[in-house]
Amino acid sequence: MKYDEYQLLLFEHRANGVLLVTINRPDKLNAANNVLHRELAEIWLTVKHDPEVRVVVITGAGKAFCVGGDLNEEIGKLGKIEPIISMGEQALSIVYNMINLDKPVISAINGPAAGAGLAVALSADISIIAEDARITDAHANIGVASGDHAVMMWPLFCGIPKAKLYLLTADLLDGREAERIGLVSLCKPRDELLASAVELADRIAQKPQRGIQWTKRCLNHWLRQAAPILDLSVAYEGLNFMEPDAREGMEAFLEKRTPQFPSMR
Repeated sequence: MKYDEYQLLLFEHRANGVLLVTINRPDKLNAANNVLHRELAEIWLTVKHDPEVRVVVITGAGKAFCVGGDLNEEIGKLGKIEPIISMGEQALSIVYNMINLDKPVISAINGPAAGAGLAVALSADISIIAEDARITDAHANIGVASGDHAVMMWPLFCGIPKAKLYLLTADLLDGREAERIGLVSLCKPRDELLASAVELADRIAQKPQRGIQWTKRCLNHWLRQAAPILDLSVAYEGLNFMEPDAREGMEAFLEKRTPQFPSMR
């Protein structure tokens, strides 16, 4: 895709080959509908083939980074194998396309992030979060296994004990706690967040690019070794979307009530 073909991502080319990407669905807290989910997978291929871009900064418009999939659309996929497989393939592409992009990516997590949005935020090479931003891997709250990225990445970032704590409870973390446990790279006051991310991107963009890119490529072999874990988690998540727990979880979320999961009875 070319930049002008994207519907829900905005682009600003800055000095020294820095590209600022803004997720732009602020009225929905940047929730990933079908279009945005596809674009979050595709953009890294566009960047890969753009010789003018050295470093990417990605952030969200408005109050959120990206709160994950748009459940108003996803609930219609429940029990339907083809849409679920397609969604899972895109989820894998988001992570793998970011990992396999040699150009560095910095996320500026300006507000809530979950699901596919959190996958983008934490698949970035350097993640910078606002102190008051809150993040969660909320799969457990809607009755499905943790797909997207977390079971592959979180144990490497913050260790198995913290990964299990937050992935089994779906508890929220604010920016300070996320930095404290090593889940993100840096935590900044909200009003300094984007400037800090762009300044860091500019510094990296002025270093020898082949050395930078090959360092990233080598570091990401740690993640590639864990790729079977990601594939399995996405497959299990897809199977869960065929079960009644997922329907109850999504309906309860949309109706703003406590779910009564059939598997609990």
